[in-house]
Amino acid sequence: MPYVTIACQALLAGVFVVAVAGKVRGRAAFGEYVASIAALGFVPWARPVAGALVAAEILVAVSLATPAGLGAALLLLAVLTTGIVLGVRRGRRVPCRCFGAAAAPLGPTHVVRNLVLAGVACAGLAARVLGGSAAAADPAGVAVALAAAAAGVLVVVRLDDLVSLFKAS
Repeated sequence: MPYVTIACQALLAGVFVVAVAGKVRGRAAFGEYVASIAALGFVPWARPVAGALVAAEILVAVSLATPAGLGAALLLLAVLTTGIVLGVRRGRRVPCRCFGAAAAPLGPTHVVRNLVLAGVACAGLAARVLGGSAAAADPAGVAVALAAAAAGVLVVVRLDDLVSLFKAS
């Protein structure tokens, strides 16, 4: 089971790295992210909240080099999901800036995405408890786990585009 843990860690780390890159790729991108936080209702604290969330994403991505990072990812996903749910319940039509510039407003798709990612963290934790260490992992198995994680990152990051393909026009 070390391959499940490895795949879960790599998928979550990849998602958080892409999320950070999308938000800090330039002054305008970070400004758009701050504006989206403000539009969710965190107006007086938008810049510090945005900065803290980016810092937390960086810390979680780095911590995912160890299995302990799965718990940190689960906690951060709970915070992010709560923010999305509160914003949606307040009727805020805020563009998802989770991975940088996007036109799709935050909504149920983003909540489900985060819940699935939380499930990935839980699966990684469970596999860690049940399955031993990655020290005994075969390099070929690790390569397959990393390839699966990369495919998962691609799906998560491009989820808005995938959903729009299947929506009735």
